[in-house]
Amino acid sequence: MNDLFLHVVIAIVVGIASGSIFFLVYRTSQKNQREDVQKLRESLIEDARKEAESVKKEAVVSAKDLAYQLKVEADKELKERTREVTRLENRFRQKEEQLEKKLDQAEKKEQEFARRERELNAREKSISDKEAEALNLVKDQMTTLERIASMRSDEAKQELFRRVEDDAKFEIVKLAKKIEDDAREAAEKKAKEIISLAIQRYSSDFVADATVSAVSLPSDEMKGRIIGREGRNIRAFEAATGVDLLVDDTPEVVTLSGFDPVRREVARLSLERLVHDGRIHPARIEEIVEKIKKEVDATIREEGEKAVFDLGVSGVHPDLIRTIGRLKYRTSYGQNILQHSKEVAYLAGMMAAELGVDEKMARRAGLLHDIGKAIDHEIEGSHQEIGGVLAKKYGENEFVVNAIISHHGEVEVNCVESGLVAAADALSAARPGVRKESIENYLKRLGKLEELALSFDGVEKCYAIQAGREVRILVKPEQVNDELSSMIARDLSRKIEAELTYPGQIKVTVIRESRYVDYAK
Repeated sequence: MNDLFLHVVIAIVVGIASGSIFFLVYRTSQKNQREDVQKLRESLIEDARKEAESVKKEAVVSAKDLAYQLKVEADKELKERTREVTRLENRFRQKEEQLEKKLDQAEKKEQEFARRERELNAREKSISDKEAEALNLVKDQMTTLERIASMRSDEAKQELFRRVEDDAKFEIVKLAKKIEDDAREAAEKKAKEIISLAIQRYSSDFVADATVSAVSLPSDEMKGRIIGREGRNIRAFEAATGVDLLVDDTPEVVTLSGFDPVRREVARLSLERLVHDGRIHPARIEEIVEKIKKEVDATIREEGEKAVFDLGVSGVHPDLIRTIGRLKYRTSYGQNILQHSKEVAYLAGMMAAELGVDEKMARRAGLLHDIGKAIDHEIEGSHQEIGGVLAKKYGENEFVVNAIISHHGEVEVNCVESGLVAAADALSAARPGVRKESIENYLKRLGKLEELALSFDGVEKCYAIQAGREVRILVKPEQVNDELSSMIARDLSRKIEAELTYPGQIKVTVIRESRYVDYAK
């Protein structure tokens, strides 16, 4: 019993001890687990903190990169905005300068209008004073007339008013004539100064070489080789060039005849090369002529481009440049037209610069003013009309076209540059030595012009002017009325066309003038 009890006690003690030990072990295990959890938690927190710091750093770097990109884009946009603002400022500044210039011009015009208004007011006051004086004279004369002439009052009024009106008109016309004469005198003085200055500044060769139509041969034996067997060489040459080849008795010379100066130049150069080469037969003739045509075309283009470049003219149509080059082979009275056109361009440009108008347009119009002479043998009409049509076709502006068609006075000018081109053309054509027409033939032509004009009834005087380009006729007003004057102009033009040979065209002007003279005693 005691043993059982002892065993029970021991079992209880052992159970209690085991429970205590288990509890201690459990507590120790729980404590260790808590420590492990704590350590794990702390490790997780540390890892999370490190990861957060890493993310934070990456976020900061990304934010800095984004901020830098935004700054670069902002700077770029700012620069673009700055350039745009600068451009707008420059544009506004230019506009402001233009407005200031226009304002200055408007102020000058306003001052000019004010000055003219003052002059007109002064004239009106003068006229009013004269009218008042005239009314006083009317009253005095009316009383005198009624007393002396025993006229009725209404008749005396009418007579006096008529006389006063005539006197007032005369005074007004006299005043207008004086103002007009003063203005013309000042304008002529200024024009002479400008023209003389332009002539002094420009210097040119005395006269340009003219295109010849005769070819020298080494011997008369060469004529037979040029003609060929049964004339086959000369026929081939004329067919290839379009120019007549005249072989006459003149020693060691043959003559080329053709209306086209370019064809004539091609024929001249081809014949010279054939003579120098010595091989003259139809196939060789065609070969040489084709080669010379290409060389002449290249020369024409080069001459046109050189003229445009020398004068500083830009934007000329290529076909028009080639037409300018053709003027190298065109002459008038022995004067080379290309050289004449360049001279006119220089003179017109100088005068335009002195007057403060468009110098470039004056040079352009001067270079193109005789462009019609390059093709006037191909198209019917005067060289002014042909040139105007040609310039309009290739896009030249209306002022240049007007300068071309008006430089001989047939059309009214519409700008200052057109008048300058006409003046420069007259200067270039009229200076000494520029033309080779013999004085004998020149005087005969002018004499024949005047003789034809004087053959009409009612013609009092006639003058051939502008180097024979115009004949001016004064008719007797008591014998010839306006209708008959028109008929004389038309009939004389037809008579000149039928009986005279002349370059270009001749203007016929008929003037019918009536004069009334009275004397104050």
